[in-house]
Amino acid sequence: MNTRPIRFFHRGEVVEVADLPPTTTVLQYLREHAGCTGTKEGCAEGDCGACTVLQGELGADGQLALHNVNACTQFLPTLDGRALLTVEDLGGPGQLNPAQQALVDCHGSQCGFCTPGFVMSLTACYETHQAAGTKPTRQQLADALAGNLCRCTGYRPILDAGEQMFEGPARCVDRAPIAAALQVLANDAPLDYGPAGVRFHAPQTVSDLARLREAHPRATLLAGSTDVGLWVNKQFRDLGDIIYTGRIAALREIRREDSALRIGAAASLEDSWAALDAIVPRLRELWLRFASPPVRHAGTLGGNIANGSPIGDGAPALIALGADVILRRGATQRRIRLQDFYVDYMKKDLQPGEFVEALHVPLPGDDWQFSAHKVAKRHDSDISAVCAVLALRVDAGLVREARFAFGGMAGIVKRAAAAEAAVIDQPWNEATARAAAAALPQDFQPMTDMRASSAYRLKVAQNLFTKMWLETAAAASIGIWPSLQEVPA
Repeated sequence: MNTRPIRFFHRGEVVEVADLPPTTTVLQYLREHAGCTGTKEGCAEGDCGACTVLQGELGADGQLALHNVNACTQFLPTLDGRALLTVEDLGGPGQLNPAQQALVDCHGSQCGFCTPGFVMSLTACYETHQAAGTKPTRQQLADALAGNLCRCTGYRPILDAGEQMFEGPARCVDRAPIAAALQVLANDAPLDYGPAGVRFHAPQTVSDLARLREAHPRATLLAGSTDVGLWVNKQFRDLGDIIYTGRIAALREIRREDSALRIGAAASLEDSWAALDAIVPRLRELWLRFASPPVRHAGTLGGNIANGSPIGDGAPALIALGADVILRRGATQRRIRLQDFYVDYMKKDLQPGEFVEALHVPLPGDDWQFSAHKVAKRHDSDISAVCAVLALRVDAGLVREARFAFGGMAGIVKRAAAAEAAVIDQPWNEATARAAAAALPQDFQPMTDMRASSAYRLKVAQNLFTKMWLETAAAASIGIWPSLQEVPA
């Protein structure tokens, strides 16, 4: 790859940066180098939304896609070949854009510190719904703003503004000049950047990634930066050389393969969860409560899985679905069950030079039923105390297979073997659900920490079996899961 500057579209033109460290965040660039101080720093960990910006890139169809992301966790080189829009880019001479005007009219701002972030998330929502010819419900607006916190006004006037901005004729971002600039940037050579000796590699093919990973097994593998960004912001870690996966189209692909779904390791969390929700609608609440839209637009499901955190919400869902992880080293692929990938706390079955290439998710049959739950102190954008995805296959009223996957209950995400054994070949009824709950202490002795006590974690996890029974019984009563109608009395 050829050494060259970072090139991206910003403030109406292509910008080149050649002298900043690779771990300079987009937020630092905006405030300290570009003079765009409308974007604020609040938490510096992707939680408060004060730094929200829009990132634009060309999709596979050649159309410009705009997504809200957190500037505080994104490294500047990840903008290469993309567009950056901030609050300074909205509206026009003497005219506010629809989100800005609605916030003024509805008194949605008090101290104003968080307001630019809300403007950007509201604008992202506005652009998405105008393109689709739809108008969001108030709940959809609340979901779209899950990554933005306000300390002084309360959220009612902000939601009022979200509804009001759709009144009147559409006034969307002018996408033509952005798309034209990105088409030119698409001809650039793959980025190999590093003015101070530390390299930031952005390969564009899987084979180039595999070659770089073998050559630099100690380099930091970077996907969405929603976690790695905190290593720099909060832990002040030196990442060394960086290999970025976000420019590899093949790794961002999600496709059907026979009776399975293949999710590339660099596919965004938002796209990945949308695909999973399409095959298992019971996962929808887990999708909406997985971080926030800015985090889901930047982060990847492959990165969430490769991280190996015991409180990651992706692994319970995928393990309950019976997913495999596809690993690659050089030209060699290795496929193992995801439940076997986690060896111990933050330790994975991952060899030097090997990386996660994709996830293979079997499509469940109609005889499978799922129940997914995230228990946390805060409803939106919080870390789980317990995350559970419970899956059953029932035939003729008897449980034939069970996969009960829990996060937050042990040093790794894992299945509850004793609870599963308690339900196999038993009629699926309330008594069997209680038997699974009674067996759960054989599987887990949870820790006590700032998020929950051991006793609370165990009790709430046990209660989820009863909740699943109530959900499936209700589904059977309206014919959604017919096999339950055959449950013995």
